[in-house]
Amino acid sequence: MTNSYIVVMVASAGGLKALNCILSNLPPDFPAPIAVVQHLDPHYPSQIAQILNRRSFLTVKEAQAGEQLQPGTVYIAPPDHHLLVNTDATLSLSQEKKVCHVRPAGDVLFQSAAAIFQEWAIAVVLTGMDSDGAAGVQAIKKMGGTVIVSDEATSDFFAMPQAAIKTGVVDFVLPLEAIANTLVHLINK
Repeated sequence: MTNSYIVVMVASAGGLKALNCILSNLPPDFPAPIAVVQHLDPHYPSQIAQILNRRSFLTVKEAQAGEQLQPGTVYIAPPDHHLLVNTDATLSLSQEKKVCHVRPAGDVLFQSAAAIFQEWAIAVVLTGMDSDGAAGVQAIKKMGGTVIVSDEATSDFFAMPQAAIKTGVVDFVLPLEAIANTLVHLINK
């Protein structure tokens, strides 16, 4: 479908710190869009996009339905909405049923990105409890994409990265500090 990359990330407990570590270390000319699912309380507006935007060279914003993906922009799934990538490189929001007890779910985002971007999709599973992301990374890998997870030492909660590792499809298990440089290297190779 495309020959440009997308980076899709999922984080839960401890995610703000992990996302900040990665996004604040990406260069302002990062050549791919980034779509992020951070598990959030569904009943409160989220400030995560504003917080991360202040600490990143990239534009960080809450995703809106119909929005066209742009390089160097980070799209955060709004509370209580799944975030999906469409064939025309726009975003959709959905209130379909919860996946892995959560909405938004990384699995939903990863599976949509895998279908559209195929080998140009890079999935990143960060700190969190439960197993969200595990099914999604299998979809990414099946379509030829790349899978990165944060290592145990730098994850506040290792359940989500560990669930992804147990699938057997993970390409890189990295400390948080190494993920930004790895993303830059993969996209510029």
